[in-house]
This record gives sequence, C-alpha cells and structure tokens, in this order.
Amino acid sequence: MSKSFNDLLSQVSACSKKKLAVAVAQDKAVLEAVKAAKERDIADSILVGDAEKIREIAASLSMNVDEYEIIDVKDITEASLTAVKLVHDGKADMYMKGLLDTKTFLKSVLDKEVGLRTGKPLSHVCVFEIPGIDRLLFLSDVAFMPYPTLEDKKCIIDYTVAIAKACGVDCPKVAPLAAVEVVNPKMPVTVEAAELTRMNEEGEITGCIVDGPLSLDIALYKEAAEEKGALNRKVAGDADILVFPDIHAGNLVYKAIVHMVDCQNGNILTGTKAPVILTSRSDTCETKVNSIALAAVVADSMKEM
Repeated sequence: MSKSFNDLLSQVSACSKKKLAVAVAQDKAVLEAVKAAKERDIADSILVGDAEKIREIAASLSMNVDEYEIIDVKDITEASLTAVKLVHDGKADMYMKGLLDTKTFLKSVLDKEVGLRTGKPLSHVCVFEIPGIDRLLFLSDVAFMPYPTLEDKKCIIDYTVAIAKACGVDCPKVAPLAAVEVVNPKMPVTVEAAELTRMNEEGEITGCIVDGPLSLDIALYKEAAEEKGALNRKVAGDADILVFPDIHAGNLVYKAIVHMVDCQNGNILTGTKAPVILTSRSDTCETKVNSIALAAVVADSMKEM
C-alpha cells in the first residue's frame, strides 16, 4: 500500500511506462513537470502545441526536445482536440492541461467524437501526504462538482475508491463529512451521509466501508473519537477517503492544507475513460509531478480492469 508519494513513485516504477499527452504544451511550469516525470521514469510525453514556443521554453529548461514527440498545432482548440484524441485512440494513457483555459480543456475532454466522456458526471480527487497521518488521504470533491446530489456523492465514492485501490488500499474507509456526527433532519447533509452508509451496508456501494455522518476530527483522529465517545464508529480515526458535502467545504479544507501545512499532494479528474490531469497554474512543480504519478498508477489499474 502506498503511504506516501515516494511509495507511489515506487509503485509507478513497477508499472509499464505510461505516455502522457499534453494539450497546448508551451507552458514553462508544465514542461518542467514533464521533464521531471521523464527523468524520474514516471512517463514519456507527447507535446501538442506551438512547436517553436515549446522548443524555446524547453531550451530554457535544458530539456532535450529530441526525447519527446512534438506535434505542431498552433490553434488552442485544435491542439486540445489533437491531444485528447491521442488518449482516445490509445496512443497515450493520460491527458494533461497545458497553457489553455479550463473551459476549452474540458470541452475537449467531453468531445463526442474524440473525447473521454463516459456518460457519468465528472469529479475531482486530491491525494494528500500530510505529516502526522500515516497514510495517503483522498479528498473529493474539492474543485469541480459544486453541489453534489446523493447520486453524485455515490459516484464520487465509487471514483475515489477506485483510485485508492489503485494506490494499494484494499478496502478504503470512507467518511462522508458533516459538522456533526449524528443525523439531524434540519441538516440535510447528515441525512445524505447516513443514506450513503445505508447504501454501503446494503451492497449498493461496494469495495469499501462507508460511515457517516462524521465530523472531520473523528474521521481522522482516534483521540477525538475517544473524547466524543465515538470509538465504536467503523471509520473513527482511520478514514482514507473524505467526502465533502459541497465544493465550499472541500475547497476550504484543501486550501487550508496546501497553504498552512508542509505537505505533498497530487490530483486528477475522474469520471473519464482515462486519467485527466487538471492542475492549477499556481500548483508547484512537485504537485504536477505527483499528479502525473497518480495518473500513471490509475491508468495502469484501469488497463488491468
């Protein structure tokens, strides 16, 4: 089981080497991550975009462009469709956003002809390595689905469980979060969390243990569970997956961890036929490389399935 990103990188080395398609690759931060991913033997890359600009940026990074396939497409929309088609056609295993806006990138992901749509809703999973927690934490949804319905939350759990399993967690423990750990009809989030628990107990959600509603402290720390008399809860202190009630809660926790804790993270888009890497321009190179590594492990698992 991968308990850290170093473990995850070791897991990647045991997989067949993956190929990454980058849309509009003339971006210094993305090329820096692509270079690091190749040097660490995580993935090779096909760079789609303005070839002249790609070569210019690569030179500034001492990046040997002869080691990469470059497809010269200057139009941003056309470049994104060309890149995603490589994954659609099986010529690449993963798809990554370069120097283009998120809306155009997602349009390519959802393109009916060459995209990676599955008919299911898209979601976002972030994986954290946090000091003091002896395992990787999987957070969802922190960036994509604003107000998930009960059915959306079932999808979120299914997606995130699959990613956790790809990272070696045999039976992930899932905590649908709320402000309290008891059901209160005046707090619909707690009612939905209890319903997700029931769905798991009755076999509608499988491959994991779901226990909610849980407050964040009880989900992560046994001391808190003991203080609150909640040690009998199935996930108390051992949660692998945190499911947030909405994007506000998820994004606030995500940004608090990123900006206030010395940690590592990586993230991918889910609900697609292949892993999609949708990082922010403000993300560090390490986060981008971790995201590529995470996508490689997930791609390998999807191929086996």
